[in-house]
Amino acid sequence: MAIAHPFDDHSVAHEAAAPSPSSSARGQNGTGKSAAADKRSPPQKAMERLGLTRDIDLALHLPLRYEDETRLTLLREARDGETVQVEGVVHDNRIEARGRRQLIVRLHDGSGEVLLRFLNFYGSQQKSWGAGVRLRVRGELRNGFFGREMVHPQVRIVQEGAPLAQALTPVYPTTAGLPQAYLRKAVAAGLARAPLDELIPPTLLLPRLPTLRESLHFLHHPSPDTSLVALEDHSHPAWQRLKFEELLAQQVSQMQARAERAHLKAPVLQAHAQGLPERLLAVLPFQLTGAQQRVCAEIAADLARPVPMHRLLQGDVGSGKTVVAALAAAVAMDAGWQCALMAPTEILAEQHFRKLVDWLAPLGIKVAWLTGSLKAKVKREQLAAVASGEAQLVVGTHAVIQDQVEFAKLGLALIDEQHRFGVAQRLQLRSKLQSRDLEPHLLMMSATPIPRTLAMTYLADLEVSTIDELPPGRTPIVTRVFADSRREDVIERIRDEVAKGSQVYWVCPLIDETEDSDQAADEVAGRDSNKRPPLDLSNVTQTHQELSEALPGFGVGLLHGRLPTAEKADVMARFSSGELSVLVATTVIEVGVDVPNASLMVIEHAERFGLSQLHQLRGRVGRGAVASVCVLLYASPLSDSGKQRLKAMAETTDGFEIARRDLEIRGPGEFMGARQSGAALLRFADLHEDEALVARARQVAEVLLREHPQAAMRHVGRWLGHKSEYLKA
Repeated sequence: MAIAHPFDDHSVAHEAAAPSPSSSARGQNGTGKSAAADKRSPPQKAMERLGLTRDIDLALHLPLRYEDETRLTLLREARDGETVQVEGVVHDNRIEARGRRQLIVRLHDGSGEVLLRFLNFYGSQQKSWGAGVRLRVRGELRNGFFGREMVHPQVRIVQEGAPLAQALTPVYPTTAGLPQAYLRKAVAAGLARAPLDELIPPTLLLPRLPTLRESLHFLHHPSPDTSLVALEDHSHPAWQRLKFEELLAQQVSQMQARAERAHLKAPVLQAHAQGLPERLLAVLPFQLTGAQQRVCAEIAADLARPVPMHRLLQGDVGSGKTVVAALAAAVAMDAGWQCALMAPTEILAEQHFRKLVDWLAPLGIKVAWLTGSLKAKVKREQLAAVASGEAQLVVGTHAVIQDQVEFAKLGLALIDEQHRFGVAQRLQLRSKLQSRDLEPHLLMMSATPIPRTLAMTYLADLEVSTIDELPPGRTPIVTRVFADSRREDVIERIRDEVAKGSQVYWVCPLIDETEDSDQAADEVAGRDSNKRPPLDLSNVTQTHQELSEALPGFGVGLLHGRLPTAEKADVMARFSSGELSVLVATTVIEVGVDVPNASLMVIEHAERFGLSQLHQLRGRVGRGAVASVCVLLYASPLSDSGKQRLKAMAETTDGFEIARRDLEIRGPGEFMGARQSGAALLRFADLHEDEALVARARQVAEVLLREHPQAAMRHVGRWLGHKSEYLKA
């Protein structure tokens, strides 16, 4: 049965004093597993799950909120609905059975009476809280059927005249199996032991800020007269000091990563006069935009240097990133080196493969194709072509980084939709060049533009090229938001569109949205992705049946990640050729699909999708000369964030504005996704509120690395520990 409350002395009496986290860390072996793992208590295991493995981790584990236990309130002065702390003597207690067993304790404080009601309790608590025992309790006071009461208040047995707390009581972020009382003891012990000496010279600090030690002691135990507003909105000087320190650690880490990379060697890749890049430009059926020409020049300049390029190519949906990647690959191949292009899904990889083959095969370039679904014989042939150097360009999914893939001379790695790959996967692709201690150049691409402030922090170690111009001839997309009660009206509009010869996408969400990541894991592990347990595809299959019946005489295709590879390719080919008028699909079409004749996109249950994902899906239409429409169908009720996402979609088609709003809604950690392994590396700073601190941290980081390098490294270790590696890939 659950404990009444961790605040209660009886609930923590059996716990030993909070251990030093470093003691369990010292007991770990080379595999990262403790030799005495089964001897750790549940709270110790829970602390490790929270990442509280060092004293400094505990010191930096700051409260979510505070409780005021510095004063007592008389019952006659307390108002209903208030959370108050009262002290009194137990008059009596009893166990009642009103639907379920309850422990009722009647408490008098000399000015009034309150009933303490516990639905979960131990029998020992009834004995401990007997008549005449003095209790100090804290909880919400409310009127019940039998008078004023508190349900499950915090309880402590005290002696008359026992001193009150001198500071606000912290309430920490926690997890299952880690009571507040245990965590408070652990944090206090870690705070006392942690090395909190000043590492930043005073001349580099912002004026009038407290020391790190003063800031942490204050935030863990603020005085009762502290403004709660200043604590909660993080405007207090102690918060400003912590936010600055955190931002500084991140900036130093990324500048260090950039400096380390400057000492690495990479092949110098320069195209010959009138070489492959010029020949490719001559056969393209379109002219490059000014923005494409600019970023191509930036990339070519990087490739010509003997240090590894580490560049992000970002541009809105449909801005023409693939041709820029093709021209970068042409430079490398013309210099005698191989290229690899890795995409997160097979559909996107195949779109790249077809485009690149169309452009490069007539120029004599052999393009290899590697995915997890290839038959064994075909895969052996492709691997042999890569290993011998016969295949100058390799396109594929996560299969490109499997151990059996060996390159003859990998000079350039291209990663599309880079935020959907983990750090380890990107590092694995970079390690594929084994010869002469060289590293390949790395170009990452993203159709999710990164807001400037975010780029200054999370991407400070990257060079960023931005395609900020769409190719001519693109028609603007009109976005409409409808409740799902208008579904029949939308189907009628589809009937009109297909009758005119246009094509339509209808996208449905999955209950399990992990099909792409599951497929990725399968390919890396060499498993058959079609043998996984079935997803709940009822939504997409029912919609396919509904539209097939509503549109007799028109082809309606079905596409989702669990179809066999050959069937997926067949469906896409039939839709691209115009044989299918409507394609009902999951988000496997989110990126890379290019059918200029498609002019209507319907997204069902749009409230379930992220803003960036909605924008990507919308970008599947508007690729031809025909006016295009995106319809967002939603189900009520909408959450606040759901309303914000749909409102943003209706108000703008600008990918950079969409990215800015997405950052506001989701926060930086979630926005950046897999680059940070799923965990936000900024815990305290807010990139909207603290832009001035970001700029200051960049300036100080440069000085600290130049003039105080040892202090800079200690500062990074203190704040980031092992997580600094996530900023280097």
